[in-house]
Amino acid sequence: MIVAILGTILLHENVDHETGEVTRIGNLPFIFGAILIGTIVGYIAAMRVKMTAMPQMVSMFNGMGGACAALIAMVEMNTHHPQEFGHRFIIFLSLMIGTVSFAGSMVAFGKLEGKIKDYGSKVQQITNNTIVFAILGLIIGVSLIPAWGDFFIWIVFAASLIYGILFVLPIGGADMPVVISLLNSFTGIAAALGGFLYDNQVMLTGGILVGSAGTILTVLMCKAMNRSLWNVISGAFSATGPSSKSMEGMSISEISVTDTAIMCAYAQRIVIVPGYGLAVAQAQHTCHEFEKALEAKGVEVNFAIHPVAGRMPGHMNVLLAEADVPYEKLKEMDEINPQLPNTDVVIVIGANDVVNPAAETDPSSPIYGMPIIKANTAKNIIVMKRSMAKGYAGIENELFYDKKTRMLFGDAKVTLEKLIAELRNV
Repeated sequence: MIVAILGTILLHENVDHETGEVTRIGNLPFIFGAILIGTIVGYIAAMRVKMTAMPQMVSMFNGMGGACAALIAMVEMNTHHPQEFGHRFIIFLSLMIGTVSFAGSMVAFGKLEGKIKDYGSKVQQITNNTIVFAILGLIIGVSLIPAWGDFFIWIVFAASLIYGILFVLPIGGADMPVVISLLNSFTGIAAALGGFLYDNQVMLTGGILVGSAGTILTVLMCKAMNRSLWNVISGAFSATGPSSKSMEGMSISEISVTDTAIMCAYAQRIVIVPGYGLAVAQAQHTCHEFEKALEAKGVEVNFAIHPVAGRMPGHMNVLLAEADVPYEKLKEMDEINPQLPNTDVVIVIGANDVVNPAAETDPSSPIYGMPIIKANTAKNIIVMKRSMAKGYAGIENELFYDKKTRMLFGDAKVTLEKLIAELRNV
């Protein structure tokens, strides 16, 4: 990135074909001043952010990329006033995609921070679809008819801003990793359009790489969630309402740290299912120590990774990699599920929606149809949670009331430390 920036600023030349005069990029103090400010702010933000807030930072930074693409489009239109269809079409399309990425990322940031609630209905889905097709129609119209005027860029900007907000508003928290991935691909596409605009192969290639990678990841995550990509784009990727299934009259069973340690010590195979609660407790390193303590007792330990566990794509992979958990121990959902019936103990640490059997048993549930890690098929289940609070999807978890499930309440990090100590005494 540094080489690209310095190369562009210091080596770029504009040659006047009539006079032969060569000019270089000016306003260098302003350019380097902006770079310095951005570097300082970005560095401080990245160093201070907690691992639990990393998804919010990803959303924020991605939104800034979309805003940058939108600003470039505005400046280009108001400075050069292009007349060619292709030139205008790319500018308007870049503005639309960049603005949607910016607005959507800001709403996603608010949702991840818990400051914005889910708002959605079938009417809103129709509204979203109407807005996006209206924007595309307007873009084609103003690109074909330059006489309509450049001021239409502000209409496209305003409509795209509204669509970006409405598009993310109805999407449930459990689906947020897919949305973040999709918005990231939008920013890449906007950058690629900028490459077309300036005939810049580096910008084009970089944008294509980001856009295609984000799109592929989004499609894979949609497949893992048993949803379609169009559901995401149309804003229909959310819960349609709370589950009608009630847990009233059902009871849970608790277990002590000592009994948990004994059960784990004499098990042959254990699978750990990490979730956002593990990140909140910053217990990934302690979890790795727990894994090593179990292996010292001769227990085979693996981690079951759901594609959308956490708050961003690959959240659990990043979390456990930070703690130096061997990559081969991270088993994807499709690989681990067939092994669970022969697993002695499944330990769920801070995961909720990704192990909820309601996804398979309750048609009224918002997560119905979503593939899950089938923890309920294991011989014994231990769920580590602070409380009986609902997951990010806002629904009850049937797994907690399973006869094979034992609840181990407490902070994940503190509880794991106690388990490690107990294991050494078994």
